[in-house]
Amino acid sequence: MKMSMGRVGRHLLGLAVAGLTLATGGSAFAELGQPEPWEWHLQGSGSPVMDNIVWFHNFLSVLIILITLFVLALLVIVVMKFNAKANPVPSRTTHNTLIEVVWTLVPVLILVGIAVPSFRLLFLELDVPKADLTVKATGKQWYWSYAYPDNGKFEFDSLMAQDKQPRLLGVDNEMVVPVNKVIRVQVTGADVIHAFALPSFGVKIDAIPGRLNETWFKATKTGMFYGQCSELCGKDHAFMPIAIRVVNDQEFASWVESAKKKYASGGTSTFASAAGPTQ
Repeated sequence: MKMSMGRVGRHLLGLAVAGLTLATGGSAFAELGQPEPWEWHLQGSGSPVMDNIVWFHNFLSVLIILITLFVLALLVIVVMKFNAKANPVPSRTTHNTLIEVVWTLVPVLILVGIAVPSFRLLFLELDVPKADLTVKATGKQWYWSYAYPDNGKFEFDSLMAQDKQPRLLGVDNEMVVPVNKVIRVQVTGADVIHAFALPSFGVKIDAIPGRLNETWFKATKTGMFYGQCSELCGKDHAFMPIAIRVVNDQEFASWVESAKKKYASGGTSTFASAAGPTQ
């Protein structure tokens, strides 16, 4: 019996170590800004909000693994110690006050420990700080339109490009934003409900016709970041990517000047709500 329990203990310890490694180290293998084939972990973080999401995810993973292993250990102990062979005369114990108090208070404390960082994260996501730049994103069937009201009020469409990589994520015109600046994103829909989602920035918000929602992010790294519409919006829902290029201040200023000329002829409203679906 001692040898058997020793083996069980070593197996449980091995599972714990493996689980903790996966939970805490998974995000380190994520390729920043885009998904990977057979991905099971979170994408690499590119914003303070996503840093908090990754931390909270890892915290919950460790907590869940520890609770699962604890319950498994209890089950193994009960099976080994309180079976009919080991206890031919069953106990007639009906309750234990200390155990009942413990199994009531401990779960409450665990839930409070989860709730506090959960609400902090929620408020961080919803409390939009003072913005350095505002971008208006309008979801349409099946592409996005972006307007820059703070930089000359130009507007352009962003459609999936068949000849660009990564597959199903490359677009003809990316949203461009400066690094280390607070970007306020105002989101709406022109026809049906869409959702503006950027995993590496911890952003996901519905684009609803007739309603103006807003979210924010602060990109801490330059490069390309990809997302997709995350609300089923019709037959080409899977072909509605979001691509954001994060650049330094000088490159952003240069891009704004060229964008004003390139998109000067665009006169369509960013919030076309009366028109039917764009086919």
